[in-house]
This record gives sequence, C-alpha cells and structure tokens, in this order.
Amino acid sequence: GAADVKVTITDVHLCCDSCVKGVDKAVADVTGLTAKADKDADTVTLTGPDTATVQKGADALVAAGYFGKSSDPSVKINADTGAKNQKMQSLKIEGVHLCCGKCVKAVNAALATVPGVTGNTAAKGVKSFEVTGDFNDKDVFDALKKEGLVGREK
Repeated sequence: GAADVKVTITDVHLCCDSCVKGVDKAVADVTGLTAKADKDADTVTLTGPDTATVQKGADALVAAGYFGKSSDPSVKINADTGAKNQKMQSLKIEGVHLCCGKCVKAVNAALATVPGVTGNTAAKGVKSFEVTGDFNDKDVFDALKKEGLVGREK
C-alpha cells in the first residue's frame, strides 16, 4: 500500500498535559488517524492512511480550539472564525481551548496586542467568553491564532 501521510502542525498552543490530552480527545473519533502532541515543541504530528484522513484530524483540532501552521500545503488549517473584519464593541467567542490558567494567560496576552480591546471574560473551562472595547473582530482572531488558539464568533 501507499505510505502513510504525515503532517506536522507547528506553533500549536500546548501549555500543559491537559492541552495534550485535549488534542488526543479532539481527534479520537477520526478513524485511522494517529496524533502525537509534543508539548515542548508546540507541535502536533498527524499521521493517517491518506490526506483526507489527516485533513479530518486537522479540522477536528481547529474545532477543539487549537491552531497552527501545516507542514503540508495539501492539508489546510481551516479556521472559519466568522469574523467580519469590522469594528465592534463586544464580541462573543466560543470554542477556544481553555483548560487551565496558562491557557487563559495566553488568551489575555493575545488580546493585549489587539488595538482597542479593553477587557475579556476568558476563564478556565468556559465554553465561550466576551471581548469588549472598540476593536476589529478579525484582529482578535488573528491574535489568538498567533498564540496557537482559535475560536468562532458566537
């Protein structure tokens, strides 16, 4: 048979063992896929019998709130955040991976780089949180992605 397809996703937010477990859980339902999260390298390596399987794994990671760069252009990190690239005073975001205090710190650090953001309600274990201020929604998601995290407009 053909060789397995192996793709490494880099710059993924993996601050603790719970983040690593979250990766395993995210891709558990993708038949034939193996995922190896490396906490020290901030990488997730996806291996599967074909590109379609590996793509499903990548999609599952994004759905679980993780983001990164794919080593293989044929496997895309598709993050449809719903951002409209417009000014907002309040933005509700769901689906960001927030398993611990360090994840929350990463969100806070990301949002601190966004012009006009004055506050957010991100907390450990929440399914969604609100960002407030006077800012562009696309900037918020771009900043989260730089931290290896992703979510969607609620």
